[in-house]
Amino acid sequence: METQYSNEDDIYSLDIESLLSGNRRSLARSITLIESSRFDHRDLAENLLSRIMPRTGGAIRIGISGPPGVGKSTFIESFGLYLSNKNLKIAVLTIDPSSKRSGGSILGDKTRMPKLAQLENAFIRSSPAGLTLGGVARRTRETILLCESAGYDVVIVETVGVGQSEYAVADMVDMFVLLVQPGGGDDLQGIKRGVMELADLIIVTKSDGDLKHSAQRTAQDFRSALSFLRNESDDWVPKVIPCSALNSEGIEEAWKIMQLFHSKLNTSGGLARKRGSQASSWMWAEVQETLVGRLRESQSAKKLAQKLESDVINGLVAPGVAARHLLNAFLADD
Repeated sequence: METQYSNEDDIYSLDIESLLSGNRRSLARSITLIESSRFDHRDLAENLLSRIMPRTGGAIRIGISGPPGVGKSTFIESFGLYLSNKNLKIAVLTIDPSSKRSGGSILGDKTRMPKLAQLENAFIRSSPAGLTLGGVARRTRETILLCESAGYDVVIVETVGVGQSEYAVADMVDMFVLLVQPGGGDDLQGIKRGVMELADLIIVTKSDGDLKHSAQRTAQDFRSALSFLRNESDDWVPKVIPCSALNSEGIEEAWKIMQLFHSKLNTSGGLARKRGSQASSWMWAEVQETLVGRLRESQSAKKLAQKLESDVINGLVAPGVAARHLLNAFLADD
């Protein structure tokens, strides 16, 4: 059954059954559609999402973050190759920071994971963060659903780096994995407590060669630090392991921990509660972004906004008062 969308470009002519059967081309087209900012495309995207929802929710959703240079892409590729050898399908969603000046992104993640990108049962998609706060693309959550409907067993969301991205990604995945480099106490000083509290698994990378001993010591330091933090869930105690992606050491252990985490939360009902809470947060985030988008598109609001902005700049009106005035006028007009 083929659903044809009227558009000058046939990229938006989607075969739903092809998507549900795991066709990567159909999946890529579907993601392009939901990422489109065009108003008419949004209606098509919502129709697509409504039709695939019964086929979603079956994947293990994993968020992976860490500072630049920690080896996120190296780990993900080694991890993905391991899963592929176990006949699992893996989707990797990477977020590239967008330039505030030009709005452009490099989107070069396939070049950083060349072996994984060549596999039939792997899918890598780079998306620009755009102006969305938190280092994730606005449609990342919907992209996860599309990947699940296409039959992917594991969906990984790789963040831009350390910062607000941890909180944004942790609110859309089942398990949050933090990668850190060997460095002992120095690394602990550089990781904020809030970020450590988010982590369900901390992986110390580059545990090989001259850094192997340092990585093992760093892992022990993090275990000690975590013992002083209160666990967010009674179902899980965060783990810390060293890993060498280059030598594929620690990859199997990391996967076993991820499976154990997913199994425990699924059995206790914690996974359903977590995903339900995330879906609720997602709904209100959409309400907020949609409201702001329509306000910016309103011609009457634009005129009032120009005057209020001038008053704010000149110190005649407090920003909070101006914001409420603008919103009230927009809602009354709408």
